[in-house]
Amino acid sequence: MENTEPLPPAGRATSPRPGYGPPPTRRAVRPARLSRARLAVLDVLAAQPEPCSVASVATALDQHTNTVREHLEGLVEAGLATSEHAPAHGRGRPARLYSPATESPTTAGAVEYAGLASALAAQIARSSADPVGDALAAGRAWGADLVGGHDDPSGVRGHAPHGEGADGAARHPSTTPPGGKGGADGAGEADGGVPSPDVASAARHEVVALLDRLGFAPVADDDAASVALTRCPLLEAAYRNPEVVCSVHLGLAQGALERLGAPREGTSLLPFAEPGACRLHLRAERGTPAGRRPGARGRS
Repeated sequence: MENTEPLPPAGRATSPRPGYGPPPTRRAVRPARLSRARLAVLDVLAAQPEPCSVASVATALDQHTNTVREHLEGLVEAGLATSEHAPAHGRGRPARLYSPATESPTTAGAVEYAGLASALAAQIARSSADPVGDALAAGRAWGADLVGGHDDPSGVRGHAPHGEGADGAARHPSTTPPGGKGGADGAGEADGGVPSPDVASAARHEVVALLDRLGFAPVADDDAASVALTRCPLLEAAYRNPEVVCSVHLGLAQGALERLGAPREGTSLLPFAEPGACRLHLRAERGTPAGRRPGARGRS
């Protein structure tokens, strides 16, 4: 269920709520083909901050230790858990401790993006008189640069984003966006210079693909108009400075859309909007202010 509470006034941070927004980025591998009993054991391991003994898992599940040991060893054999000996204390063989194997949510591009974006957000938070506005502007320029960087196989440029012009457009080499005019007949655009629905939809899908490469694990509807961001490569920074970090992310999506020939007006980001995700809207919804800032009303 989405968070439908009113956004706070401009200048106030959107406070993260327990259980809302993306979870920590490392999580237990959960294959589709696994028995319910073995999944239950894996879930117990994943919920604990430290490695678990057979006895502790058996107590948590109210099962016999022999049954739980069999499941744990099966998980280890399948590569879904790891085991180690506990530190020895006194005589006897030390207990065996089990931990869930974890998947890394980050590609090389996501790692590079996280490092650059974290440094950018920290600098804006420290030095800017208008941190939200500057974060949006930097994100827009960066998003435009990322989708224009076809020579970069990782999808992430290894330099800081360019600035923006007075009209809010990113300063970057002029290129014809996919599906844009491309010729005298204005193919790919609807009447009045407005991109056709097909062009706008293709642009949104490309933005979703970009977010996936950057580590957001997006889950989008068929038209890529509403996107759940189920991971955040800057989650810790977003907890500290939600307005700045989330504004960079909104600006990134807006800049990428604009570079691809789709309008950025009407896009919005609802940080920590629902259990397990933030909610990104890549198309205007009825009653949604254009370009709404995270944690602010009305202004873009």
